[in-house]
Amino acid sequence: MPLPANPKIYHIVHVDKLASIAADGYLWSDAELAQRPVTGTVIGMNSIKARRMNELRLTSYPDLYVGQCVPFYFCPRSVMLYMMKIKSPELAYKGGQEPIVHLVSDLNNTVDWANANGHRWAFTLSNAGSYYFEDRTNLTELNDINWDAVTAKYWRAFREAKQAEFLIEQHFPWHLVEEIAVMNRLTGQEAVKAIAGTAHRPAIQIRPAWYY
Repeated sequence: MPLPANPKIYHIVHVDKLASIAADGYLWSDAELAQRPVTGTVIGMNSIKARRMNELRLTSYPDLYVGQCVPFYFCPRSVMLYMMKIKSPELAYKGGQEPIVHLVSDLNNTVDWANANGHRWAFTLSNAGSYYFEDRTNLTELNDINWDAVTAKYWRAFREAKQAEFLIEQHFPWHLVEEIAVMNRLTGQEAVKAIAGTAHRPAIQIRPAWYY
């Protein structure tokens, strides 16, 4: 598959985090979140979060840890979401995929914002929680991503490449979220309530095909 003409990026969170994200006006990196009171349900693997914050640095920016960046995938229906569905023993979170929402943003708009506001960014060719990922900082190199793997519905043979990431330093602005995608109507209703009082209210779409 060729590079999409207008790539989107996807961040997954528990629906009970939406209210605090919208109120803050930002998605925060794990390093930033560690300095703040815990609000909402934490998802992800604690061991990998720690590794991203304390061990893994970007080759492009040797002083920048992966955990100091807000991560996005280049696709919905991620490998991590599948692990939530099966309630993997590697995850402390056992609430399943139903309460998880996709925050969708435009890659090019995000890069423009980052460049204008002094936030470093990069993308990786595989899972940035591994020890062997490669990163890039030039959009002309997006073709280095294996887009067939990224968009694959059945990804066991492409697990690492499917998990290519976009990383933005420190925080990501709420106003760049274009859409909130949910699995079902119930989670959609929770999302509506969570952002009801905010100035920026992205469209909420029910997209069961983005889930397992």
